[in-house]
Amino acid sequence: MKLIKVEDTDFSEVKVLQIGRFPDSRGYFTETFRKSDIEKLDFLKDKNFVQINESFSKKNVVRGMHFQHSPFQEKLIRVISGKMEDYFMDIRPNSPYFGKVASCTLESSFKDETFELLWIPKGFAHGLYALEDTTIEYLCNSEYSPKTECSISPTDEEIDWSLTKRPDFAKVIISERDQDGASLKQWKESPQSELFKI
Repeated sequence: MKLIKVEDTDFSEVKVLQIGRFPDSRGYFTETFRKSDIEKLDFLKDKNFVQINESFSKKNVVRGMHFQHSPFQEKLIRVISGKMEDYFMDIRPNSPYFGKVASCTLESSFKDETFELLWIPKGFAHGLYALEDTTIEYLCNSEYSPKTECSISPTDEEIDWSLTKRPDFAKVIISERDQDGASLKQWKESPQSELFKI
């Protein structure tokens, strides 16, 4: 992998990795993942990625806010094509940032000489807003567990969007399942939230 730099987001635990491509007159080549390079990064050195997912979202789709426990599922996310605002929310009940959402814009065009990998660790729920038709891939360090998958509704009024722009939920496409996710209050009062304490 041609790792160019690693940057913090508004939450120091959530990172953006900038990866280089090797372009020429034919197009480009890049390594999207190399275990030995990933293991050189302190925050990823003990992570073993066991599942790769791909998701396509049409323009104006909002997904989220999703996470999993027992086993915890942490993710490395990249945009294959398109552009989206990627959201991550602190769900650690004793964190001073509990309920705050931050974001970063992820996009990819075949003309770009770099792309980003976003690291979402334990303690953060994940969501996205597709700014155009967007395909993403994410590597997970545990397999999907339907019995311990959780969701907090991104439309919950108690969520703190002060670090980023809140989507206009009247104008987006969002599934009933995501809209009907738990509230922050319900999540904080659930016994499962204790698993995410710092």
